[in-house]
Amino acid sequence: MREDIRAGGEAARRLAEGVALRDVLDAADPGAWLALDVGTRAWVAHRMLPTRAEVEGRRGWFSALRRPDALAEPRLALALCHGDGRVREAALGPAARCPALLPLVVVRAADWVAPVRDRAREVLRAVLDPDAALTLAPLILLVGRRGRGDFGVDLLDEVLRRAPSERLALLFTHPDRAVRRFAHRLAVAEGHLSPTELARAAARDADPVVQDLCAEAALAAVREDGRENGVAEDVLEALLGARGPRVRSAGVTALRRAGQPGRAEGFLADRSGLVRACARYVVRQSGGDPSAWYRRRCAEPGDPALPPGAVAGLAECGERTDAESLSALLGHPAPGVRARAVAGLRALDVTDVPRLRALLDDPAPGVVRETTVALLASARSLDDAWLMGRLAAGRPRHVRVAAFRLLDARGGLVRLRAAVALLDDPDVRLRHWAGQSVQGWHATADVPPGSVEVGELLDQGRHLFSEYVLKRRKWEAGVGG
Repeated sequence: MREDIRAGGEAARRLAEGVALRDVLDAADPGAWLALDVGTRAWVAHRMLPTRAEVEGRRGWFSALRRPDALAEPRLALALCHGDGRVREAALGPAARCPALLPLVVVRAADWVAPVRDRAREVLRAVLDPDAALTLAPLILLVGRRGRGDFGVDLLDEVLRRAPSERLALLFTHPDRAVRRFAHRLAVAEGHLSPTELARAAARDADPVVQDLCAEAALAAVREDGRENGVAEDVLEALLGARGPRVRSAGVTALRRAGQPGRAEGFLADRSGLVRACARYVVRQSGGDPSAWYRRRCAEPGDPALPPGAVAGLAECGERTDAESLSALLGHPAPGVRARAVAGLRALDVTDVPRLRALLDDPAPGVVRETTVALLASARSLDDAWLMGRLAAGRPRHVRVAAFRLLDARGGLVRLRAAVALLDDPDVRLRHWAGQSVQGWHATADVPPGSVEVGELLDQGRHLFSEYVLKRRKWEAGVGG
């Protein structure tokens, strides 16, 4: 916020010097206009415009504001942001004739002073046409989050409802997600898009709100007999082929209503857990058994075509007896399968410490991350000397991070020893984590009281403490000095 105020104040200073508005502000950035509004008041605006006393004593200045071309565009922008409401109100008339200043009219339509707000709304209603609405939509929706900002949103809705659907379609791919949400909601309400177009919009957009809105609207608009003319099939294909898991899950769920539950089996091994859950629901409703399907798919440990999603699915709906099948997949050639097998064993609450420990040296970072999480609860059963050896600088980074996480989870003297060993590490993030661990270390019951090693280790991290805190830590460990 402070940076925005400073940026707005700098913009106000340049405008007061006569610099053109387009050279000062990024007109496409809604936040720039709000920063100018706040920054102008934060900056000493009375240096460039009359103060309240001067305004009251020089009515000729108001007359000049009401004349066409009385003020140049930069100074008129400052007048629209002036701290005196009467100055802002007087500047709205000339601003209506300057298209570049319409964003500030939008801001004034949510002004805290009622006369300014009412005058700005009159101007905005008069000038806001479909073309201006397309340009001002991001700022109107941003100001709409403020108190008194609902007028602009309602007016935008009114104007775009009257506009041809081709104009509204220009907002479907707008970079501002709030604009895309608004445009798609309006299109759904007005029926501008066919079910197929809605499904394609859901598959195309990366915003989950737009995905849900369009996918649900597409499925709601498809009639049961729509498959006869190919509409339903087009909708299903667009949803099932979407990149977003929310859209794919909507398509998978719709397979049952479309009379194609058999296609849901193809999504039992989807990379998304949400899609897998929807596929299992459809398969069960049609009389199938997802658990049996997963067991058959994971029965061959060396199958190079085994998808990681099938392994995850077995853990999601399997039983503890399926842990044997998952353990057999710990040596699978695909890193994704190994990682999902480790995660599956953890989900089934089965921890084979000796087998999992060997995976801490796995070349795939994802496998090591999952293994570390699985072993955290069993960290005290691991050999600390073996883990310390994996902190060496020559080891892969993901192995070193995993070893430190496990040593840190051990607590006590082992944790302090590992953290101090990394205080001078060339890896910046590891060094930072180690410093935080040393600062948060306290003697526990398993730390031998009066340990000379503890005193030496704390002295090595002396730069992380004040003298008082260092003495306190040593006193807790029974170390004198």
